[in-house]
Amino acid sequence: MRLVHPNNRRRQEHRRGRLAAVASVAVLSLAVGVAPAQAAVHISAGPTAAAWSGPSAAPLAGPDRRLDQPALRDSLAAIHKAGMYGAYSAVRDGSQQWRGATGFADVDTERWMRPDFEHRIGSITKTFTAVAVLQQVHKGRIELDAPVGRYLPELIPGERGRQVTVRMLLNHTSGIGDYVLPAFPGILENPGKVLEDNRFRRLDPEHLARLGLAAPPVAEHGTHSYSNTNYVIAGLLLQKVTGQDPETYITRNVIRKAGLRHTYFPRSPYISGPHAKMYESMYGYIEPARDFSAYDMSWAGTAGAMVSTMRDLNDFYRQLLGGKLLGPAELRAMKTTVPSYEPEPGEEVAMRYGLGLYTLRMPNGGWYWGHDGGVFGAGTWALSTEDGRRQVAIGYNLMKYQRFDENNKPKPDPIGDALFQYVDGALSDPAKPSPPLRQRSAPPSTLPPLNPLVTPEQLR
Repeated sequence: MRLVHPNNRRRQEHRRGRLAAVASVAVLSLAVGVAPAQAAVHISAGPTAAAWSGPSAAPLAGPDRRLDQPALRDSLAAIHKAGMYGAYSAVRDGSQQWRGATGFADVDTERWMRPDFEHRIGSITKTFTAVAVLQQVHKGRIELDAPVGRYLPELIPGERGRQVTVRMLLNHTSGIGDYVLPAFPGILENPGKVLEDNRFRRLDPEHLARLGLAAPPVAEHGTHSYSNTNYVIAGLLLQKVTGQDPETYITRNVIRKAGLRHTYFPRSPYISGPHAKMYESMYGYIEPARDFSAYDMSWAGTAGAMVSTMRDLNDFYRQLLGGKLLGPAELRAMKTTVPSYEPEPGEEVAMRYGLGLYTLRMPNGGWYWGHDGGVFGAGTWALSTEDGRRQVAIGYNLMKYQRFDENNKPKPDPIGDALFQYVDGALSDPAKPSPPLRQRSAPPSTLPPLNPLVTPEQLR
């Protein structure tokens, strides 16, 4: 999920001037924490799993020739050492799997992270929603290039209903504004209080859609600009053509079809399985960072409410990219992309967005498919090779950590660097020579924030 509302950028000019710069930090912009002296890692890998409880733990049994387990263990631990409270991850190469966790699930009790924790996956929900819509395209009930007003004339009437197509909803080129800031009035002035006051508030998806439709457009119609409203409308579209609650339809026809056992839309503010606390810092305006793992996710709905595990996410994207969830024509449509941002002169676009799925160039030179997600206190990133053979998914429990100096410049980002190095290394082909993780290049300087919720500029 992202909070995007350009008109709010001119508010509060007299306050919070030090947050004038927008952090160009991508998905790995988490939340600040004090780096512990040692980072413990808990590791499991298939049937020969062993647990790491610290630097003196026994080595993992059954070494995998394709997955460099010591490198994965050390680079995952580096994220915790850099200041992230905790993280869990699953990596796969063919039939080989590795899972690990580092840091704390609860910073007060110092309860350890575990690799199999359930986690709020935010906007990765959009991939599931897009699959569901494309299933209806395959059945002939929805046309991708039909105007959305054909299906939802009362919600999106008139010229806008005729101009915006279903495809534009799914690839964020509709020009429709985002609903999230209007849904949380006062969040820019006092984010801690507003998030706390709305913890158990129930929001209706049609209400959210109308908030987004009333918001100023974030970009010209036909230009990519990420808006959560698009996927709330996609959920309402599913409801209209299937006659089912969209969460129920996605559960029956996407989650169950993929055989995922720990992936679901929560029906209460609570995560049902074992999970970590999820801490939101809001760039230091919530200090100390506060746990929002218990939260009514109706504010996110089909745009970002789902819970999953890292292993389930790898299973999902492998089946999707392998053609198990969609027909060939629908999968091709899903992978037809538009540039997700305007690059600097002479630079290549490093991220392109399809239908609930994007492709991203990593520092190792490869292009990968997947999505990221960020909600209050929880971030997730899942990427796969195009054939779904090599995959990584990682969840982390501290959001919007970055800080700015007195000149409104972002301070160094060791957490982001460590996360990018981990994901980049996890995806790299071990058969090809590559430099050590610490020597790999940083992400492209122009890569925009993928899922930053509230940006520092909006909070100034």
